[in-house]
Amino acid sequence: MSKVLIVGSGGAGLVSALSATESGAKVIVASKTLPTRSQTSMAQGGMNAVFGSEDSIENHIADTLRSSAGLGEEGRIALMCEKAPEAVRWCNTIGLPFSRDEKGEIARRTLGGASAPRACYAQDYTGLKLLHTLYDQCLKAGIEFRNDRFLLNLIVDQETNRALGATFLHIETGEVEEIRADAVILATGGYGALYGKHSTNSVQATGDGLAAAVRAGARLADMEFIQFHPTALKNSSILISESARGAGGYLVDSEGERFTDELAPRDVVARAIHDEMAKSGAVYLDIRHLGEDFINHELPQERKLAQIYEGIDPVHELIPIKPSAHYSMGGIEVNEKCMTSVSALFAVGECANHKTHGANRLGGNSLLELVVFGRECGKNAAEYGALHPAPVLENMQLAKDTNFVRGVMYFTNQIDFYQKQEMLANIFYNNVGLVRDDMGLKAVLGAIRQMQKELPFMGPRDKSKVCNTNLVEFIEFGNKIELAEIIVVSAISRVESRGAHYRLDAPERNDRMFGAHTITWKEDGVLCADFIQ
Repeated sequence: MSKVLIVGSGGAGLVSALSATESGAKVIVASKTLPTRSQTSMAQGGMNAVFGSEDSIENHIADTLRSSAGLGEEGRIALMCEKAPEAVRWCNTIGLPFSRDEKGEIARRTLGGASAPRACYAQDYTGLKLLHTLYDQCLKAGIEFRNDRFLLNLIVDQETNRALGATFLHIETGEVEEIRADAVILATGGYGALYGKHSTNSVQATGDGLAAAVRAGARLADMEFIQFHPTALKNSSILISESARGAGGYLVDSEGERFTDELAPRDVVARAIHDEMAKSGAVYLDIRHLGEDFINHELPQERKLAQIYEGIDPVHELIPIKPSAHYSMGGIEVNEKCMTSVSALFAVGECANHKTHGANRLGGNSLLELVVFGRECGKNAAEYGALHPAPVLENMQLAKDTNFVRGVMYFTNQIDFYQKQEMLANIFYNNVGLVRDDMGLKAVLGAIRQMQKELPFMGPRDKSKVCNTNLVEFIEFGNKIELAEIIVVSAISRVESRGAHYRLDAPERNDRMFGAHTITWKEDGVLCADFIQ
């Protein structure tokens, strides 16, 4: 029996856990938070799959390729789209309470960039209900969960380039632990929290898995591509699901006039809103014409969020919105088996780059990706671990990380890293956001490198050992700075506009870069970057 360690307990991690268990592995899921607090709960709109004669898998593939702006790999996209109906049926079988149409079939809606209604949904809580369903199934399967484990680093044998496990800070006790395994799956989510209050993401989405992966020798791909969701609440960046536009909601300017195609790809809609806000100062989502009964049945969460966070009732009032950082298309480069460039190290979900989203993710494909590739990843990791059990080798990673955590407590706190974190979020939103240019990107890069130098002067004020969230947030900030440099270097290198990466100083696509992926890695701690077809 192989032993599989899964880092992260969101949808991708839980699907992988069930799949690895079904394949005969002993599974441990380690996570810094509780499974039900995962970012998967924010994927509200639905899960794409073709059912019925009015649509086709070929159309789903074509829509995904078109949205990817030349960076999606057709073979992997075809695999995902072909397996989509099976993925939805599997979710239905394990108990996901999909909404139903008048015939009793799974209800579907049209999301942005889609040529037909194919997003299977559960009201406007699809991701949340999927997450709870998966967690219930994992508990029934007896899968072991270790919560409050903050990932520090991966344990890698340098001679064989083989992952052996990972080290964690047990937040509750303050102890540094290691968990060894025959295969490791990173399912740690994206890095949207870099944008702080300008993101729909949880504060937990700090990219810890990606930072650990690149330190361990894995390669990252296309980190400059970050999707901005068109409709976040203006004052809080709380997500208003695409389901509201899919159901027929309008985007209107300050005069109440529609100004764009609400169901165009997200990068197009988000930039249209950005431009309109620059002209008139305000953009609104209007769902009043849908009626109170429809809103209460199909969009209950959107009504509640608008009432709680904006103090308005969308049954009678316009919803003030803005684009906010939402989804990371870039991530850890993986092959068709979901394995990274480090043997026995797999990645899945938003932290991974399966080359299915390319430069811009099609709405409704995130939940689909994590189910399709989560099932593949869990099975592949279990099989790899069984065929290639991890050798029992001495490794200094645990000692290094124990000393690191101890040493951080001696850092001074002359500089408040929370202030620097807020500064990083603001300059990222303004200069590494919906529109970019060389001057702004290089200014951000200079600020990041200054923060890297100042890090030893930004230590945690709380020097206690037990439940030290100040310590955790400081280490998270270090991961953010590490990834921020990679994102900005990638964005500077790509001198063109493609999908979610829009350069004011290079507004057209560069055909010579068609299909070229930005690959970044580290050699002896030095960041390297290249374009690879």
